[in-house]
Amino acid sequence: MEHIYNLAIIGAGPAGIATAVEGYLQGVRDIVLLEKDENHNATIRKYYKDNKRVDKDWKGQKIELDGRIYFVDGTKESTLDFFDQIIAKHSVELRTHVEVSNIKKRGDGIFEVAANGENVLARYVVVTIGRMGKPNKPSYKIPPTIKNNVGFTLEGCGEGEKILVVGGGDSAIEYALELATKNQVTICNRRETFRRANPTNQRDIANAVFHNELHAMMGVEIEGIEDELGKVKVIFSEHAPEIYDRVIYAIGGTTPSTFLKNAGIREEEGVPCHDANYQTNVEGLFVAGDITQESGGSIALGLNHGYAIACFIQGGSKTSLDS
Repeated sequence: MEHIYNLAIIGAGPAGIATAVEGYLQGVRDIVLLEKDENHNATIRKYYKDNKRVDKDWKGQKIELDGRIYFVDGTKESTLDFFDQIIAKHSVELRTHVEVSNIKKRGDGIFEVAANGENVLARYVVVTIGRMGKPNKPSYKIPPTIKNNVGFTLEGCGEGEKILVVGGGDSAIEYALELATKNQVTICNRRETFRRANPTNQRDIANAVFHNELHAMMGVEIEGIEDELGKVKVIFSEHAPEIYDRVIYAIGGTTPSTFLKNAGIREEEGVPCHDANYQTNVEGLFVAGDITQESGGSIALGLNHGYAIACFIQGGSKTSLDS
């Protein structure tokens, strides 16, 4: 016989975990959390430097938590420990290394979630794929011969390298500051200021530039990159080309539009359509987390999304879940 989960959640970040835990606390059982990476919160693990501060709110968003998950500001490590504990405490079935390729709703209302060549069946599905799961790439081509010299995280970075970090947000600044302790680093920002970053990072990058710990190229566009004897030659719009050992892009992430379209979810201006309960135009199919926001969102926002979805599912369909 087919095993049908009551709830399948795609993506094990804060919003996905919150949906699972809040659902469990409200009486929903048989929940599965599907994660393509080797562990939960892959974005925090990959894109946050060690000991990075992790705030409940993001860019000054002040959001009161609605549910029963009490999250407070901490560090990368304490945040991961926190989510480890609540997953274990609430019997969440976390399946890692699971790549979801499609979601299809059958005629009987059951969803088929295509994952690793098999179908996971569920009555309800929540998509919590974060934008950083699909990092923005530059519009120009990256020569395949130097692909190992170009990255989107600190993975693979060594010591004593000449590195260009591209971007003007928090991640770009934090990457540049971290790398500058052991490398020669330049940060390239197409804007004239770092106004998109939080005040702490703005202060730290200004201090590092003032003390010549790294170099900042402000208001500069990059037209392309080339292979220069195994290194990266960067072509600037109004600046002489320079050669780097490595280039790191930290220019945000995008909504996985193709995936959403294949699932039948409509989008408006790059954001999946949803109602007040985060249910999309496909009944029983929800979205949560920063995928619901044009410019991303806070951990608190993702936790509240999970609580709202759990309330709606259990409150609106108690008979089917208990049957």
